Amino acid sequence: MKKWYAVLGDPIAQSMSPVMHDQWFLENEWHASYLPIHVTPEKLEQAIESLRMLGCSGWNVTVPHKQAIIPYLDEVDEAAMHMNAVNTVYQTTDGKLIGTNTDGTGFVKSLQEFAGNHVRGPVLMIGAGGAARGIAFALQSAGYGPLYFTNRTTSKAAELASEMQNAHVLSVEEAEQRMGEFDVVVQTTSVGMNFAQAGMPLDPKGIKKGAVVADIIYNPLETEFLQVARQAGALTMNGVGMFVHQGALAFEKWTSIYPDTKKMIEMITMKVGG
Repeated sequence: MKKWYAVLGDPIAQSMSPVMHDQWFLENEWHASYLPIHVTPEKLEQAIESLRMLGCSGWNVTVPHKQAIIPYLDEVDEAAMHMNAVNTVYQTTDGKLIGTNTDGTGFVKSLQEFAGNHVRGPVLMIGAGGAARGIAFALQSAGYGPLYFTNRTTSKAAELASEMQNAHVLSVEEAEQRMGEFDVVVQTTSVGMNFAQAGMPLDPKGIKKGAVVADIIYNPLETEFLQVARQAGALTMNGVGMFVHQGALAFEKWTSIYPDTKKMIEMITMKVGG
């Protein structure tokens, strides 16, 4: 019997997850399909029950449902509990729906693939939302740090930092002034994304040469933030690697197979770049 998987979001038409997972199913001879499903917030509970009833083998969760889905699952694992967000749901053999989060580990895998294991910190995290939370916990678990958080609303950065060890808070102005101190800078906001807010969350021109500057946005492939950082001598990394590796980790949860990420990164880069 053919299995099927899905991604839930609002909106969802822009998602490249179906392209990615269908290609992996084909490459690994896994008899399955992957569908994008548009689910508005008020229909989320009904959608989860429908997926359970119709035998969906697993699904991804994107905005705005990553936190809202938690009460409708049977369990969430430690990663999802730390992040208070779910991006992947899988079923156990007895039919339980388990929520996990592969975003943070996906980012760390992409960072290590890009920069190797020698770059460990200090790290500046820009933003204090769900993406920043997941990435920060994963970075700290992998031995990166100390972590510094900056955000337009400083109180949100302080709240996130208080949940972690050896974490500090900087205003945006302080972060810009101290930009030369960081080995890794991670931009986690939507500023610079196509069809979102234009511009930069802060000015990275003071970055030290050879530092790694990452932006989790992958459309466009190079945001203004990354362009300025690159011109200042930083090594820059867009969000394609994180997107692919978080998807690969979800694929592994469903199939016990870790797919070919290198070829997929090249494919997604070509598709986004047009």
